[in-house]
Amino acid sequence: MGQVSASNSLDFDAAPERVLEALADYETVRPRILPDQYLGYKVVEGGQGNGTVVEWVLKATEKRSRNVLADVTVSSDTITETDRNSSMVTKYRVAPRGSGSVVTVTTTWNGAGGIGGFFEGLFAPIGLKKIQGSVLANLQRELS
Repeated sequence: MGQVSASNSLDFDAAPERVLEALADYETVRPRILPDQYLGYKVVEGGQGNGTVVEWVLKATEKRSRNVLADVTVSSDTITETDRNSSMVTKYRVAPRGSGSVVTVTTTWNGAGGIGGFFEGLFAPIGLKKIQGSVLANLQRELS
């Protein structure tokens, strides 16, 4: 069983503080930027930044879905979602770039072993990168 990772980045015209604030708004912004693969999204606790707890079903493919119950922590430039139900951790890092910013989202988890794990490590990052790209593109539209 090895670690599996998927990552995606996108440039924004908005200042890093504005992007981080929008990403940390789990009550109003997040529901608007999540693509169709996020089912049953709801805020369990909080809703703004550090200490928020959110829940959803991530429908990665027609046959694969994962129930996520995520604890949110926020640092000066990173939002981390740690799933209580698995080893999955998603980090949104916001950094200055020119007059705007760049957001890099990275999701990691412990993959399965054996041949199933081989295929998971090969194909899951491709699908997840597309989902991450949709979240980032939706956030970009939200902030423009």
